[in-house]
Amino acid sequence: MTTIAVFGAYGHTGRFVTAELADRGLVPLALGRDESRLRALGLDHRVAGVGDLDRALVGTAAVINCAGPFADTAAPLVEAALRAGIPYVDVAAEIEANVDTFAHFADRARTAVVPAMAFFGGLGDLLVTAAMSDWTAADEAHVAYGLSSWHPTAGTLASGTVSHDRRGGRRVRYTRGRLDYYTAAALPALTWDFPDGSRAVLGDFSMADIVTVPSHLPIPEVRTYMSTNAAGDLAAADPAGPSPTQTFTVDVRVRRAGTERRISATGQDIYAVSAPLAVEAVERILDGRTKAIGVASAGRMFDAADFLRALEKRGHISLDAH
Repeated sequence: MTTIAVFGAYGHTGRFVTAELADRGLVPLALGRDESRLRALGLDHRVAGVGDLDRALVGTAAVINCAGPFADTAAPLVEAALRAGIPYVDVAAEIEANVDTFAHFADRARTAVVPAMAFFGGLGDLLVTAAMSDWTAADEAHVAYGLSSWHPTAGTLASGTVSHDRRGGRRVRYTRGRLDYYTAAALPALTWDFPDGSRAVLGDFSMADIVTVPSHLPIPEVRTYMSTNAAGDLAAADPAGPSPTQTFTVDVRVRRAGTERRISATGQDIYAVSAPLAVEAVERILDGRTKAIGVASAGRMFDAADFLRALEKRGHISLDAH
C-alpha cells in the first residue's frame, strides 16, 4: 500500500485530501501538531511540527501540505521532502509563499515539487495552459473567478493576513512581465461575461495564478478577477465557515495578436475541489505522468488538457471550451 503524508490533515482542506486519498486506494498518514485532533480523524497519524518532519516522513511516498500559513510551513516541509527523496505538493494560495518556493528550490529540487496545486493557482494554471494548446506565447491571460459565495476558512484568513503583512499593505499584480507591487485605494469595478451570464467583478484581485502561469508561460500580462459578491463575503467573513453548496465558474481567456481562446470550468466548493487536484497530482507524479522535474506549477508538470479531463471524468468539474 502506498502511504501519502498529509500535513495539516485535520484542517478543512486536509480532511478533504485524506478522504480523496482513501477513495483512490492510497493510505493517508495524518500529520499535525495536535495529537487529540489527529486521533479524532481515525487515521494512522504522527504528531509533528515544522521542526520535527524527517521522522514524520519515514516510509511515505509523497507529502501533501495543507497547513497554512504556507509562509511558515512550505519551506521546512519542502526541505524535509528533499531529504527524504519524495515529492512535495501543497495547496498554497499565498502569492509570496509560492514565489519563495520557486525562488528557493528551483536549483535544488531533484524530486517533483508542485506549489499551489489547488483551486487557486493550480486550476487556473491548468486552464490557461490547456487554452494555450499549441501557442508557445501569448500577449495576455485573464482568469475570472465567479463564485456564488466565499465563506473562508480560518486558514484562508490567516494566510491572507500573512500575505497582506508581507506586502506592507500594498496590492500586487502581474504586468509587463513581472510582479508589480503598488498602492491603490480600491480595485477597479468591472463586468465579466461568464458563460452563464454577466457578473460584477473586481479587476486585479490577484490570486496565485499570477505566480503559477508566468512561471512557465511567456505571457507578459496575467490578470485575475473576482466576483464582487465573493470579495464582499471574504471581507466580512462568516464565522460559520465554508458552505458545501458554494458553486464556482473559472473563466479563462488567452489572447495573441487579436485572436482569443477561451475555456471555463464549473463545479462546487472551492475547498473540496482542491483535494482531487492535489491527489491527482500525486498519483501522476508517482506513476510517471509528468513533463518536468524539480519545482514546477501544475501546467508545467502535467499534461494540462488530460489532467482536466480526468477531473471532469471523476465529476469534480465540468469543462466548456470556446
